[in-house]
Order: sequence, then C-alpha cells, then structure tokens
Amino acid sequence: MHWMNKLERKLGRYAVKNLIVYVLGAYGIGYVLYFMERFNLLPGCYSLMEMNPQLIFQGQVWRLVTWVVTIPQNPNLFLIFMFLLYFWIGQTLERIWGTFRYNVFIFMGLILMTVGPILIYLITGLMHGFDNGVNLTSSTYYLNLTSFLAFATIFPDQQVYFMGILPIKMKWLAILDAGLLAWTIIQNALLVISAPVYAALGISNIVSILLSVANFVVYFLSTRNYKKLSPVEIKRKRKYRKQVKAVRSQVSRHRCAVCGRTEESNPELSFRFCSKCKGNLEYCSDHLFTHEHKQ
Repeated sequence: MHWMNKLERKLGRYAVKNLIVYVLGAYGIGYVLYFMERFNLLPGCYSLMEMNPQLIFQGQVWRLVTWVVTIPQNPNLFLIFMFLLYFWIGQTLERIWGTFRYNVFIFMGLILMTVGPILIYLITGLMHGFDNGVNLTSSTYYLNLTSFLAFATIFPDQQVYFMGILPIKMKWLAILDAGLLAWTIIQNALLVISAPVYAALGISNIVSILLSVANFVVYFLSTRNYKKLSPVEIKRKRKYRKQVKAVRSQVSRHRCAVCGRTEESNPELSFRFCSKCKGNLEYCSDHLFTHEHKQ
C-alpha cells in the first residue's frame, strides 16, 4: 500500500474539510488588519502578524502561525475574482484528491514556508552573527500559484474565461504561470545584485517561490505510483502483450458452422451471420444460402 494511503488511514479523521474556506477566512482577517493599520485605526496590528524569524527568536512565537493571515497580494479591483478563483480551485482539488490529500498539500506548503526562513536566519546568523542574519518574510501568494499549477496538471484542457472574457485552456495559463514564476525569480535575483538594500526582499521572494514549487514537485512525485516503472513490472507487461498477441494470431475471428473453414485458411471467402439460425452461427459464402437453419 502506498505510504499516503497508510498515512490517511491513521490520520485521515483529523483532516479539515473545506480547508480553502478557512484559508480564505484567514485572508479576510488579514485584509481587515491591513486596512486597520493603514488608516491608523489599530497601528501595528498587521505587522505583528508577519513572519519575522529575528523577532520569533526574541519571543514573538505567535508569528509562526499568524503569518498565514498576511495578505497574498495588495487590494485591487479584482480581489473578489481572486477569492472566487481560489475557492473554486481549492474545492475542486479537495474533491478530486480527497480531503486528507488536499490538507497534506496545503499544510506541507505552509510548513515549508515557515521552516525555510527560520533555517536561513539560523544559518546566516551562525555565519555572520544573529544581528546580521537574513530576516525573511513569508507569503502564501506563491503557494496559491502552485495550487493553480496543480489544478492545471489535473485538468489541462479545462477551459476558463480569462478576465471573464477570453476563453483559454488551463494548460496555457499554467505555462504562463510557470513563466511568471521564472521571470519573478530573475527579477528578484537582479534586484539582489543591483540594489543590496533590497536584498532581503529579493531573497525572500526567491525563497518563497522555490519553497512553493518544491512543495508542488515533492507532493506530486511522492504520490505517484512508481511500481509500473520497475523493471519487473515492465518485463511482465511486455510478456503479457506478447502472449495476447500470440493467442489472437491463433484464434480465428470467422468460422463457417458447416465446413469449418476460416478466414485464415481461406482468405478469399467472405463470412456472414444467419439471422434465422439460433446461436449466432456464422457461414461462409458457399454455405450462407444452402445450409439448414438451426433452431
């Protein structure tokens, strides 16, 4: 049995149903806090939620969890369409994969994006001092993009209306999505090189993309059935196909019920079924009109 099936049997009852609803609910809280901080209604309320490894090691451990409410992108006119798209993709993936496997995909991504910045901060802190450690943030924006890639991998020919107008297949949007991720990595790499003052931001974006893509790749590779790729299985299938081919070559498709001749022994003959005979009996052209009907 596949390891995922074993894990699901043990932990499946703890899976969160309709997980995407809670994810979108966290975004909703994040947007409320964002506007409250922006308009000075509750200063610092949003900043207290963000991932900050340096402050986490100073005691603000709640950031290990609360960073999930940070908004995936700035507010804009298409915010409602973003929520509807994420909801549709999340519901579809949960329905196709099952609740437990969709939970694994999402939580594995969140864990990677939590552990990644902390490890980078620890490594750079040990090398250059913790006051000079690389302090990265995390965002679920790129995790949402990889959810889109997962959906497109399963339904490449699913047609959607881009911007609500232009019909386009998911596989082309996925290619565009992958190109966008690659271009974002290049842009941030150039930012790190050309503007050291923004190095932390550039590195943070690159790490977030790589961790999200790693989550996508690891999940799909770990849930594939590789038994069919084993040499033993390949040899078994090849042997089976040869046996089927040999049996088919030995069995005649047409045989006359009177003389017993077949299309193999007499390829010049044509064969027909008799509608008046009981038992779907077949006759060659020499006996089709001369045989006695069997009831």
